[in-house]
Amino acid sequence: MPRLFGTDGVRGLANGEIITADLALGLAQAAAVVLTQGRHADENRSRGRRPRAVLARDPRVSGEFIAAAVAAGLASSGIDVLDAGVIPTPAAAFLVGDIDADFGVMVSASHNPMPDNGIKFFSFGGTKLPDVVEDRIEASLGKPHLLPTGGGVGRIRRFSDAEDRYIVHLVGTLGQRLDGVHVVIDAAHGAAAGISPEAFALAGATVTVIGADPDGLNINDGVGSTHLEQLQAKVLEVGADLGIAHDGDADRCLAVDHTGAVIDGDQIMAILAVSRQARGLLRDDTLVATVMSNLGLRVAMAEHGIRLIETAVGDRYVLEGLAEHGANLGGEQSGHIIFTDHATTGDGVLTGLHLAAEVARTGRTLADLAAVMTVYPQVLINVSGVDRTRLDSDETVAAAVAAASEQLGDTGRVLLRPSGTEPLVRVMVEASTEDAARTTAEHLAEVVRTALAA
Repeated sequence: MPRLFGTDGVRGLANGEIITADLALGLAQAAAVVLTQGRHADENRSRGRRPRAVLARDPRVSGEFIAAAVAAGLASSGIDVLDAGVIPTPAAAFLVGDIDADFGVMVSASHNPMPDNGIKFFSFGGTKLPDVVEDRIEASLGKPHLLPTGGGVGRIRRFSDAEDRYIVHLVGTLGQRLDGVHVVIDAAHGAAAGISPEAFALAGATVTVIGADPDGLNINDGVGSTHLEQLQAKVLEVGADLGIAHDGDADRCLAVDHTGAVIDGDQIMAILAVSRQARGLLRDDTLVATVMSNLGLRVAMAEHGIRLIETAVGDRYVLEGLAEHGANLGGEQSGHIIFTDHATTGDGVLTGLHLAAEVARTGRTLADLAAVMTVYPQVLINVSGVDRTRLDSDETVAAAVAAASEQLGDTGRVLLRPSGTEPLVRVMVEASTEDAARTTAEHLAEVVRTALAA
């Protein structure tokens, strides 16, 4: 049986085979058992305080019943629930640490389409759970859970100042006002629709907003970090200095410069890493990124004497790399950027603020700043309808990858991996030219489609 948890919590079609109200209730009850063990929980009990959990969601309509089921599972297990409502995933993570809660739960499918939803957990301090703890929660499903009665059951209360706490934290991380910088924000009709524009405005920026009218059904629909066309058009229309795009739960940030060109997560990391190194703020001159990052990032970091550490795909693996190497900046090409000095997970609003601050601090355009890195042509093809579990063992696929890698040599790179959140295999090829990358990627995608046919 495949593992329930993927690279970022449990995710799938809401009310489908996986993400149901029953599962949400059961996961909450299992998490209540697993995540209330340890010294912190014991100290709370000795003081007569019940465990507390922060609960939040993005605005998709299914989040209403899923969050209600989670709240019921937690409260019935003796957990006091602070319901923060619709806020970004990184806000939920921040609040867990800010109020010294025992753990947190976020109901969101991030950048996925509206019909999907998901459940992810944060441990004490607001950090994502390691695989071993997720496995313990999964193993606890269906087993005896906590069943207090009378006054021992948990209470569910509104976390009334959740947004204010988070916005004050965001703006407080900046050492640079944004006065004179015009920013277009695309909030993806998602969790940052109110928070991101307010944070940028409080920091002094002139703000134009699109994608900030969530109705429960339109999240990520033609807007946000997976659909940058409207943001590009709006930046050019209003003559803004840059545009910032979030995904549905705002743990990502992609950008658009004043010419309408896309600035991806690798370029954002390159800008911030070089700037922080020059100012003595990049710990141990180290940046942590995933194996999916562009070859150009590796070249740029080497040119500036910055050590690049590679991890598996997923921002929690970046976090593990940051902790292991004592670094304070890392992220993914997709726009999950992590500042461990200020956050415990990827934070799209925080990233956007610091990128805009770099424009304000230097007086340079974002296009000029992004020139620190040359982007190598990269083609990514998602192959669906295949058995992704056979990817690592299939000899035909392995032989095709080896041949392609030998042909590209030092001027390119091949990476195949099963998606951790969707039923497909990702085929990524980098090469010195777009044609070479696309031809190789299409060939490998066809090999995967044929060899791993479900």
